[in-house]
Amino acid sequence: MLRTSASFISWITHPLLAITYIYILLLFINPFDFGFTKWSDPGAVILFIRIFLTTFFIPAFAVLMLTFIGLAKSIELPEKEDRIAPYIISGIFYLWMFRNLLDNPDIPSSFSRAILGASIGLFLAFFINIFDKISAHTVGIGGILGFILVFLFQHKEAELLFQGLNGAIYLLPLPLIFLFFVLLAGLVGSSRLYLKAHQPMQVYGGFIIGIIAQFIALRFVP
Repeated sequence: MLRTSASFISWITHPLLAITYIYILLLFINPFDFGFTKWSDPGAVILFIRIFLTTFFIPAFAVLMLTFIGLAKSIELPEKEDRIAPYIISGIFYLWMFRNLLDNPDIPSSFSRAILGASIGLFLAFFINIFDKISAHTVGIGGILGFILVFLFQHKEAELLFQGLNGAIYLLPLPLIFLFFVLLAGLVGSSRLYLKAHQPMQVYGGFIIGIIAQFIALRFVP
């Protein structure tokens, strides 16, 4: 039961999903930043599909192909050598999306910065992976934590606005959302340790890289 739960948490918090989750978070905080009136606008859904395909589906499909042709042992990439090509492929797609969205007036700078931060986190993880197998899962969730921290510094009174299917509006303060992701990060780290996918320092190192990468991105995209 515990192993199934740990595996489930690992799948829903796959590091390549971090940008998709950040987009959803920003969309619920203020859809007008993207030029939408609500999260269910057709344009918002189209942008979601575009982000999901570029930052998750295509890189994940590339990993699957690497496994199929024998360049990786499994899609879980158990050895650090298996992760070299996926890091490079994912980093290229992330930088490509960052460059395409950076000059788009309908994309808030906070989201462009999140993608740049994720790209920096990927390449830092790639470099460290030469010496040790860093936890990509904690790099991803750490990136979300770092993004929310930066956002909180800039928008201390920000709230997450959620419009339910019944039309009711719910408001949640962003610090509460941050606390939720802190708890989720704890579950992710514990799951990776329970599954014996990483050593403790590899998990902690991933958190540090993910958070720091978002603050580095702040220097380039204020």
